[in-house]
Amino acid sequence: MRRSLQLSLKRALDICAALLGLIVLSPFFIVIAIAIALDSRGPILFSQDRVGLRGKQFRIFKFRTMVENAEHTGTGLYVSHDDARITRVGKMLRRFSLDELPQVWNVFRGEMSLVGPRPALPYHIDHYSSNQRRRLSVRPGLTGWSQVNGRNRLTWPERLEKDVWYVDHFSLWLDARILARTPAAWLSSKGLYAARENFSFSGHDDIPSPSKRKP
Repeated sequence: MRRSLQLSLKRALDICAALLGLIVLSPFFIVIAIAIALDSRGPILFSQDRVGLRGKQFRIFKFRTMVENAEHTGTGLYVSHDDARITRVGKMLRRFSLDELPQVWNVFRGEMSLVGPRPALPYHIDHYSSNQRRRLSVRPGLTGWSQVNGRNRLTWPERLEKDVWYVDHFSLWLDARILARTPAAWLSSKGLYAARENFSFSGHDDIPSPSKRKP
């Protein structure tokens, strides 16, 4: 099957799956929202700028798992398994990747796909090589090839290498294989948190220094 046709079918499947997911999961979303509100102060959802298809920026959504404004305190964007900023409900949500579920809305809107490279932070793009930038030629995904092949146990160069491999070998059959392996990856604690040494991006420290954090 031609790649262009597969990509069109992929988008149609994304819309159907996202719409069904929003309907079926809506009661579950309400329960999670109430638990977050009762557990700690702050918004229910956490949103952040990410880079998607062809470098276009969009707002990604997650259930908030940390104290309010956590990204501007402590170790910034780096999060460890024993990070004191993670809330009690947040630990459970992160353990089973439930915090990512609101991204079904991003899939429905066309900003993401069910399967693809994870959406990049804007400042990561500055460190991409021309080859690594090819990961932006497809929509980012809820899950992807690097997520089912090591997740955060991989270094950034290793993740990007797998993302580019996915772009080069894309097929609906490959997407089906990734989706089939995703539940086991999400339920496993392996690769849930990145080791400090794996958090560096191509030799650059991704942890914002106090002078670079927003007030």
